[in-house]
Amino acid sequence: MRLPHKQTTKDIDFAIIGVPSDAGASFRTGQREGPAAIRKVSALLRHHNPILNVSPFEHLSGVDYGDLSVIPGYIEDSFKEIEKDLLPVVEAGVVPILLGGDHAITLPELRVVAKKHGPIALVHFDAHSDTSDEYFGKPYNHGTPFARAVEENLLLVNHSIQVGLRGSTYSENHLEIPKKLGFEIITMAELQEMGVEKLIQRIQKRIGDKKVFLSFDVDFVDPAFAPGTGTPEVGGVTSGEAITIIRGLKDLNFVGFDIVEVLPALDPSEITALLASNIAYEFISILAYQKNQVV
Repeated sequence: MRLPHKQTTKDIDFAIIGVPSDAGASFRTGQREGPAAIRKVSALLRHHNPILNVSPFEHLSGVDYGDLSVIPGYIEDSFKEIEKDLLPVVEAGVVPILLGGDHAITLPELRVVAKKHGPIALVHFDAHSDTSDEYFGKPYNHGTPFARAVEENLLLVNHSIQVGLRGSTYSENHLEIPKKLGFEIITMAELQEMGVEKLIQRIQKRIGDKKVFLSFDVDFVDPAFAPGTGTPEVGGVTSGEAITIIRGLKDLNFVGFDIVEVLPALDPSEITALLASNIAYEFISILAYQKNQVV
């Protein structure tokens, strides 16, 4: 978005931060290139959001903080690097907007945010619950971060919700796994039946006034609109519906955001990266809208 590239936490409200790791990907890899792809197409974004009626950079100061450190091929070591690099940002009260990377990166992000704020609520948009206990006998993978987050007491799970789950599953009780962990889930079939407005109301009711982290996996969106991802599932929302849902959450008490699973090598015409950059823009717009409301 042509923001200054500067690693600082002084006098800023938000920081765009890349997390170029795909050590947790299980099917198609290359998500480490996601942050660069999102940044590239974000140059198209302009200064005013006409739907929220806010010009974000008139109310907020932000930077492109660059990328956090990772060690390719070593997921647990990468988690430690991510936590170390992200902690000064969060401790300074800056809201991180993190660009993945595969979904495993959300676990170290939540660890850092919980150090600052204590356990937080989660709004999770995804075709998959990412609550498996293990993959290939290992505990850390892009299919396991929210199981680990619950175990580590990072989440107010009774105020957390997962939206958009769909596709074939490993067993008939697969959707019971996140429910047993305490999440409210809304499958894609349920979303289609209730519609976007009722969905927004359900999310708002679940979160209430709790501090909340929003994690957006681009495979929440139908692969017709977001083909550049590692584990696509047909039958998702449109890109327009996704943005409408995000805007509908403008009054929640956000302390962090991420957008994950952009895979540029499989992204014709950069449309998945373009979607991700617009989602990031909506996150910034929400922060500006909230600050403007206070003023």
